[in-house]
Amino acid sequence: MAGGCCGSDYKQYVFGGWAWAWWCISDTQRISLEIMTLQPRCEDVETAEGVALTVTGVAQVKIMTEKELLAVACEQFLGKNVQDIKNVVLQTLEGHLRSILGTLTVEQIYQDRDQFAKLVREVAAPDVGRMGIEILSFTIKDVYDKVDYLSSLGKTQTAVVQRDADIGVAEAERDAGIREAECKKEMLDVKFMADTKIADSKRAFELQKSAFSEEVNIKTAEAQLAYELQGAREQQKIRQEEIEIEVVQRKKQIAVEAQEILRTDKELIATVRRPAEAEAHRIQQIAEGEKVKQVLLAQAEAEKIRKIGEAEAAVIEAMGKAEAERMKLKAEAYQKYGDAAKMALVLEALPQIAAKIAAPLTKVDEIVVLSGDNSKVTSEVNRLLAELPASVHALTGVDLSKIPLIKKATGAQV
Repeated sequence: MAGGCCGSDYKQYVFGGWAWAWWCISDTQRISLEIMTLQPRCEDVETAEGVALTVTGVAQVKIMTEKELLAVACEQFLGKNVQDIKNVVLQTLEGHLRSILGTLTVEQIYQDRDQFAKLVREVAAPDVGRMGIEILSFTIKDVYDKVDYLSSLGKTQTAVVQRDADIGVAEAERDAGIREAECKKEMLDVKFMADTKIADSKRAFELQKSAFSEEVNIKTAEAQLAYELQGAREQQKIRQEEIEIEVVQRKKQIAVEAQEILRTDKELIATVRRPAEAEAHRIQQIAEGEKVKQVLLAQAEAEKIRKIGEAEAAVIEAMGKAEAERMKLKAEAYQKYGDAAKMALVLEALPQIAAKIAAPLTKVDEIVVLSGDNSKVTSEVNRLLAELPASVHALTGVDLSKIPLIKKATGAQV
């Protein structure tokens, strides 16, 4: 409300109450103090990475009621409707929103919207404040793009979240398995300790039982041993007395036997020893004489054998010398007479050869020649005589066919 009497320029700001105004004198205007909702929108704004994003938001603003700031708002917007005020504030917010989008990355805008909205509010508040407008709230409504960058980022984030979830599930299952194993181990440890205590108790009981049994057995054995020792002592005393009696008896028996030995010895000396010594002396003298006799006979026999050996050796030597001389003379005669000597040698050997050949016939009682013709017998004899030189040559090495006399005789015989 402005104006007054006498052209006064006085201005009065009234809100939440009433005031007097002169009709046709005072100028009265109204401005809305209600909250205004704005929806700033920035399309295809490039971020710090060059990705074009479209961002929409929601802002709640109102005119401030402080006197000074209300006066500023009235100077700026008095006479304008609410839509004009919204347009001014909306353009201011969108300008600051665009400038801040160019300084941030997509991840910062998309992942931390509250921080982004706070940053826009803090940057835009001084400018709208100088217009008497207060930003009550500012939030980011939506962020999207036309190249599917955010959807790819979301898929990546989803995969990361899924991976973290799988890792979390695996770790949880691992921890559960570990805890289950630890619980089983604790259970087994408790069971083992209980079993150990039970086994220790049983072992202690068995040891105590064994100790009692051992003590009872020891006492029983000691009593039995004491009884047996006492019985042995009594038996020893009885045996000792019996041995003393036997010793006395043995001493008496030994004395009697000694007297008997003396008597027997004297008797043997008188009846056996003295005659035996005389006989032994006689036999010894006879044996010594026989020994001397045998020695002399052996010496005589040895001398006899030696003499006979020497005589035989002399005879053998003389015979050897005579045989050697004979052979020498025979060899000289063979050398001198040649074929005649060989003939003599063959003639000497023929009887021996005939004897050797006829030796088997000496065991035959009768020989029967089965032949009806006497000429065949004659021919068989002639054949044998014809084969005789070959047999003699095979036996003696002398060829009778080369000796003129034998050859002539053989021819005449044939």
